[in-house]
Amino acid sequence: MNQMNLDYHKPSLHGELSIPGDKSVSHRAIMFGSMAKGRTTVSGFLLGNDCLSTIDCFRKLGVKIEVEGTNVVIESKGMADWEEPKDILDTGNSGTTTRLMLGILAGSKLHTVLNGDSSIGKRPMRRVIDPLRLMGAQINGRENGQYTPLAIKGNPLQSIEYTMPVASAQVKSAILLAAMHAHGTTTIFEKGLTRDHTERMLRQFGAEIIAENGTISYKGGQDLSPAHVEVPGDISSAAFFLVAGALAKNSKVILHNVGLNPTRAGILTVLQEMGADIEVSNVDEHAYEPRGTITISTSTLNGITISGDLIPLLIDEIPIIALLATQAKGKTIIRDAAELRVKETDRIAAVVSELKKLGADIEATEDGMIIQGGKPLHGASLQTYGDHRIGMMGAIAALITEGAIQLDDSDCIAVSYPNFFEDLKTILQSR
Repeated sequence: MNQMNLDYHKPSLHGELSIPGDKSVSHRAIMFGSMAKGRTTVSGFLLGNDCLSTIDCFRKLGVKIEVEGTNVVIESKGMADWEEPKDILDTGNSGTTTRLMLGILAGSKLHTVLNGDSSIGKRPMRRVIDPLRLMGAQINGRENGQYTPLAIKGNPLQSIEYTMPVASAQVKSAILLAAMHAHGTTTIFEKGLTRDHTERMLRQFGAEIIAENGTISYKGGQDLSPAHVEVPGDISSAAFFLVAGALAKNSKVILHNVGLNPTRAGILTVLQEMGADIEVSNVDEHAYEPRGTITISTSTLNGITISGDLIPLLIDEIPIIALLATQAKGKTIIRDAAELRVKETDRIAAVVSELKKLGADIEATEDGMIIQGGKPLHGASLQTYGDHRIGMMGAIAALITEGAIQLDDSDCIAVSYPNFFEDLKTILQSR
């Protein structure tokens, strides 16, 4: 762990950044490229630890993957010719890798074991395993498959009709990845909108999928064709600089190549509703994943209520939204976000605990938090809990606190944003 002292003396922020690749899309590009027979190329790949764990898993399955900067070349003989790994597939800190690999491997011909770090060992897996078992998957693990390590014995699968009990793109994606190798047509019923990167990428790799009005249908047995994937910038990473630009005095920050997938853009809705000075331009809506430029300037903000169908569209951004709310006029209420309790850490408890250390008026609820804004923040020593989102929240808070912030572990930020502090320094130096 690398401790870090941050003392910025309330700077202004000016400059332009290109946001690194979207983590969700980067994961899926490796997965789909490895399942397709032939040569797949990826540009803009995120070199974060989570995505590198995905690459490592597929290399152990015999897929040839070459990485040069943010460009990746995948040479695969197709899923039917994957090799049974001689070792455990280590998913590191990545819940996406763990849960989506379950769907992929369930219909393979291989016997595999998945395991990750101590954080992954605490995250619930039955939400994925239960529907996969309905399809005929043979998966065993601690507490009947609730926790890693998990052993998967590849098995022929059958299609199912499944109503999602929770709004989870990871669960949906795991079922769809298993459905690729299932007999018949699998249909998923969603109660609310969740990120649709898997559906978009299935089409990009030549598959047919029907997704409309909360119903998704996929016919098994379709072969994937190799593709070129251009990964947009990660809006979840951009969110930290959007909040920084809104809060730091006399600031204007321009972010290029930001993914604008409507199932991920809840942070923009929140900023607009709070009254932020924000503009979206240069939008490319014709790409499989739309992208554009976002300009944010110092803003006067008002508290709002964030709940319901908006929550799945910004679930990863809630830690930084909570910081934003501490500086808004009035009360901000976040509810329907109980999913935060089973992330890399209990993010509701972690966010409330650490922002209180800075002097914020914030209280936890069962499924969210209540924040009374407008209170100045002061420096403190913060715990990151090994969670990249909590670490970046603390780093951005240091831009507006009176006094320094000490992070107990800045290394965890490399999970999703390896060059975070370099990019922050760039806009600090551009004053």
